[in-house]
Amino acid sequence: MGLLLLVRHGQASFGADDYDVLSDTGWEQGRLLGRWLAERGVAPTAVVQGGMRRHRETAEAMVGAAGWDVPVETDPGWDEFDHLAVVAAYPDLPRGDLDRRQFQHVFERATQRWTGGGFDEEYAEPWSAFRARVSAALGRATAAAGPGGTVVVVSSGGPIAAAGAALVDPDADDAGFARMWGRLNAVLVNTSVSRAVVGSTGARLLTWNDHAHVAGDALTYR
Repeated sequence: MGLLLLVRHGQASFGADDYDVLSDTGWEQGRLLGRWLAERGVAPTAVVQGGMRRHRETAEAMVGAAGWDVPVETDPGWDEFDHLAVVAAYPDLPRGDLDRRQFQHVFERATQRWTGGGFDEEYAEPWSAFRARVSAALGRATAAAGPGGTVVVVSSGGPIAAAGAALVDPDADDAGFARMWGRLNAVLVNTSVSRAVVGSTGARLLTWNDHAHVAGDALTYR
């Protein structure tokens, strides 16, 4: 049996000029994760990171703290969707700067509109294209993990939630898949780990959003 670990990146820099940079907390979350995984005997045969800086920095912190001597590959299929573009396309977007709570409120409604599929022409990457991209990346990671390998993927909440939904119900219709994605995406903790086992019949989700390595100020969702 192979093992696939899906890791959400550490806390990024909300409200900064460049969101795609880990905060100090994000770096520490990555180090905590690496030590926690190493203590539990995780020895990956490959680490795959998305193409974004926060993915790369999380992988760097995790691999360094774990002491793994392992190749790190980049697969842009694990990149997050352009959440700022999705929010900007929302027709009822409030004016002015939004705090974290206001942004989350708008984000949830904007992504519901995006995943509904009725306004594809307004998005550079429609929901259907995003879902297909992540499905392909999941297929590549699953193939690398089985049989007998352990692959750690560092990505973002959106792709990990899409992978989780695909693992739970690969035959879900569009509406059911979108609802499942929204619920899974909403609860993901920074540097949480979700596991899938890879056997002869494919990959099956084993655990979701494990974040036992973070607590107190180190526990963040955004």
